[in-house]
Amino acid sequence: MTRKSHTMAAVVAVGAAATLLLSGCAGEAGGNGRDIAFIQGLSGDEFYITMQCGIESAAKDAGATVNTQGPTKFDPTLQKPLVDSVVASRPAAILIAPTDAAAMRAPLRAAERAGIKVILVDTTLDDPSIGESRIASDNKGGGAEAFAAIRQLNPNGGKVLVMSTDPGVSTLDARVAGFQGAVEQDPKFSYLGVQYSHNDPAEAAKIMSAALSKDPDIVGVFAANLIAAEGTATGVRQASKQDQVKIVGFDAGPAQVDQLREGTVQALIAQEPATIGTDGVEQALAAIDGKPVTANIQTGFQVITAENVDTEGAKWIYKSSC
Repeated sequence: MTRKSHTMAAVVAVGAAATLLLSGCAGEAGGNGRDIAFIQGLSGDEFYITMQCGIESAAKDAGATVNTQGPTKFDPTLQKPLVDSVVASRPAAILIAPTDAAAMRAPLRAAERAGIKVILVDTTLDDPSIGESRIASDNKGGGAEAFAAIRQLNPNGGKVLVMSTDPGVSTLDARVAGFQGAVEQDPKFSYLGVQYSHNDPAEAAKIMSAALSKDPDIVGVFAANLIAAEGTATGVRQASKQDQVKIVGFDAGPAQVDQLREGTVQALIAQEPATIGTDGVEQALAAIDGKPVTANIQTGFQVITAENVDTEGAKWIYKSSC
């Protein structure tokens, strides 16, 4: 994983290099042929590792090279220096999962001014003018599907909530909206809102314990990413509510699959990160070569349960390495 321990001098040097580059080369093409930089949302995360595998495979087939790095936390203050450094190295294209829809606008706009093709993968920005292509899962549909799974597990209805990470992340906001919209269409269920765990499983466990103390009759939780699912499951287990509270997680990392096998989590909404990665490379190379680029691409998702995890669901489990 990338260490946070950059010296102030190094940060200033990178910023100065980026500034010099932008002042001297604005509008010129990216400098390194078919080199692609992939900047993850979070280093070591199986979702982004699986995306990296798709990116590297597609790049190899196309004769392109890939340099991958990511912050140690899903945090724009950690991701921005990585972007600045990458811009200074002048790849032909950047594939990036922005860690904040607003905070990452300026560094990515600077990348475009340097002539680097920017492709947004997974998360996006709130400025549609930035990025040649945006590739992401049908996150709103995935949120609605998560409620459908909870409803099937609780046909009599009841109280449900969402455990997310932080507001302002485009993918997570869409999942929450999809879940909430579906809940509000079913009068048997009562929506308790969304809680934010700041991508910390210990915090999610603490929040879940507090929620069950306040509303001991909660019947379902939608955990909006793999870290939220991990912490939610811990909180439910600590409260000895496994038989009552049905958890549907978004993402299918090895830890979540273990929870599925154990029965702590009842269903997983798996994205297709490798597909996002291969689509990202395809669009990046098209942009580099001056060919038509698809502005928006939406990939699907798969529902994994204990019944299909060892059969057709197995191929959708995320990887820990390529």
